[in-house]
Amino acid sequence: MASVARFFDETFAQQRVMAILRGFSVERTVELAQRAWDNGIHAVEVPIQSAEAIDALAAAVRAGAARGLPVGAGTVVTLEHVAQAADAGAAFTVAPGFDERVAAASAAAGLAHLPGVASASEVQRALGLGLTWMKAFPAAVLGAGWFSAMRGPFPQVRFVATGGMGAANAREFLDAGASVVAVGSALEDPEQLDRLAAAV
Repeated sequence: MASVARFFDETFAQQRVMAILRGFSVERTVELAQRAWDNGIHAVEVPIQSAEAIDALAAAVRAGAARGLPVGAGTVVTLEHVAQAADAGAAFTVAPGFDERVAAASAAAGLAHLPGVASASEVQRALGLGLTWMKAFPAAVLGAGWFSAMRGPFPQVRFVATGGMGAANAREFLDAGASVVAVGSALEDPEQLDRLAAAV
């Protein structure tokens, strides 16, 4: 899984924010993705929970390809989702929880995978598969202290804090040990992307 770690290392090298574009129309998804990219936020995730969302993912992938930037599929919880993500051209998959089958299917499809974790046991299991980048969810519920605590036993893990993140608390979680903050519902505020890019 060294290539997976390298993919995320490179993706997040310039900006410690990921934009999650959930539930927007195809046109709005591309518009917000373009705004994120213009602000230096290179990582964009489009959750695929409906047929329209898959269309939005594919459109964002095409827009990202024009800039040489990867787009990922989010809320990937089944093997069918992995196949849909691959068919749409996604570069990576993101899950809310840890599922060995989804991780393995993503790897087999050539997609970097970001599994969701919320406990030391899940972190350890993901490490057992060679995954060193993980999505900590729900981050706001876990609290910034969770990230500080995990740095001791798992110094090699890079966490993407997801759930309840925004411009107001991003710095707190990054200072506590998160490597990246992922922002979803907060993007309904059109100023969030601009404020986030400036905050981190």
